[in-house]
Amino acid sequence: DEKRESSIVWELKHSSGCCQIGRILAQKRNLNVETAEIVCVLHDIYVIVAGKYEEHAKKGAEIAKKMLEDSGEFTTEEIELIVEAVAHHSEKHIYTDKPYVELAKDADVFDCSLYENAKGFYVLHKPKKIYDEYVKRIGNVRKELGLRESAVFRE
Repeated sequence: DEKRESSIVWELKHSSGCCQIGRILAQKRNLNVETAEIVCVLHDIYVIVAGKYEEHAKKGAEIAKKMLEDSGEFTTEEIELIVEAVAHHSEKHIYTDKPYVELAKDADVFDCSLYENAKGFYVLHKPKKIYDEYVKRIGNVRKELGLRESAVFRE
């Protein structure tokens, strides 16, 4: 772990949390739950494999594509849908009409908001405009799930 930007344990925990949140959001949004699970489990695959965050969404999409193709279990359309969501999940400030891309972004930022010190991390590492979009996304997901919108981060 000393050579990684975050611990493998944290990354696996985060991936698992995103998967569960993705399942719930998929049900609320009438999306395919299995597709949502796969998107969410693979969204940070590059970080899990390489331990680095730089360009992790785009690099992770390449890994995800190979994994999905090699499995032989997915259609070309399913692979494209999943890979697109993985590739764009870090663009929290960009809103699209692509439901699985948005689900990946929302599950990711919401799961992170549940960890202690997430707010401090985002304030320190994200430009204010991007931080504000994270807060907006978290608030929107909280509202969608019927949670207090004002409690954006775990304090």
